[in-house]
Amino acid sequence: MRIKNMHIAEGFLPYPWWILWFVACLPAVAYGVHRIVNLTEALPMMRTTLALSGAFAFVLSALKIPSITGSTSHATGTGFGAILLGPAIVSVLGLIVLLFQALLLAHGGLTTLGANLFAMGIIGPVIAWLFYRVCARTGMSFYYSVLLAAFMGDIATYITTSLQLALAFPAASGGVIASFRAFLAIFAITQLPLALIEGILTAGICRYIHELRPDILQRLRVTVPENKGKRAEGGRTA
Repeated sequence: MRIKNMHIAEGFLPYPWWILWFVACLPAVAYGVHRIVNLTEALPMMRTTLALSGAFAFVLSALKIPSITGSTSHATGTGFGAILLGPAIVSVLGLIVLLFQALLLAHGGLTTLGANLFAMGIIGPVIAWLFYRVCARTGMSFYYSVLLAAFMGDIATYITTSLQLALAFPAASGGVIASFRAFLAIFAITQLPLALIEGILTAGICRYIHELRPDILQRLRVTVPENKGKRAEGGRTA
């Protein structure tokens, strides 16, 4: 079974799976809207950070890399926003990104918007956010905490998409497990290095922000002031 890219293509998921993934996304998106309203009211200057996070995800996830299977893989770009703003806000940014990509680039689709959002805009950012918090709290440097978090967020998206496809298309022999392994293998060769590249790029940008405007990260509770004698740690709530 051929897949155009790691976004599930329009019309690819059968009923009722595409509806179920839409429903699964609703609580996260609703909470994300609430978080955006609160953030922009408390810190109006963070509108720029919101726009930057959305643009970063749009550009990275739109760059498709050919895979040896004849399909394509791509980065996600959502780890950056998850670390800075929290995964709930990124679910809303992810919805906007995926909608524009579906309409303007034929990258993904409208019926599969829920499934793609659940993988790239919810699970991936949650995993990236959790990994950043854990790494930072254990004393890992800011740069490597961000790198690992973005890397794992990308991998989590890839695994979730494979599971979504396996549930919708279980193999005749081996069922969902066999299908899951097959879909994982489709992107494994290209997705692992892409995830590493995304981690390095995200960490580099975050380090640049940390050096140029550390106050932004402190306001978002991504890092703590150095005069407190602590290393950077993720204090941002989801």
